[in-house]
Amino acid sequence: MSNPDGTPDTPGTNADATTSTTSTASATAAHPRFAEALRELGLDDLTGQVRTFPDATRTAAEAAAAIGCELSEIVKSLIFEADGVPVLVLMDGASRVDVERVREELGAGAVKRARADLVRETTGYAIGGVPPFGHRTRTRVLADRGLLDHDVVWAAAGTPHAVFPMDPKSLVSYAGGTLADVRERMA
Repeated sequence: MSNPDGTPDTPGTNADATTSTTSTASATAAHPRFAEALRELGLDDLTGQVRTFPDATRTAAEAAAAIGCELSEIVKSLIFEADGVPVLVLMDGASRVDVERVREELGAGAVKRARADLVRETTGYAIGGVPPFGHRTRTRVLADRGLLDHDVVWAAAGTPHAVFPMDPKSLVSYAGGTLADVRERMA
């Protein structure tokens, strides 16, 4: 049996039976750089939990719909520039980053969203597939405390078609993140 994308259907995956989207899990589902990072961190078992989808999960809404989870259970890995230096911000999929709060947390003069070329140069991944760790270069990481509101969160596994689950405390730890309150405040 095969999935709509032509890949073989893999029994025993962590696919949610309630979702209508078919997914597969395999050791090669993650981006090779991310799969290597998992191996280096001793997380080989996590490679088998990577889920791929025939349609992109580039946005948090697409990922949540494909997985069948709440939007806030998606982790967005976003690169910003703080005084010209890349910084990674991990934010739940239902919230927006408050750049002023990031600026204050970092003690920076100015913070702005990074351009796509800087994201790829810094992380080694394209926007929409940036994982929370396993990047080309080490960057400072801020993780919004709201991620800890969940038992499990889902993050990109290096491509716009692949995601993986992890408990948020471990995810923040593996990313080398500092917990901070950097989400936009509701008026």
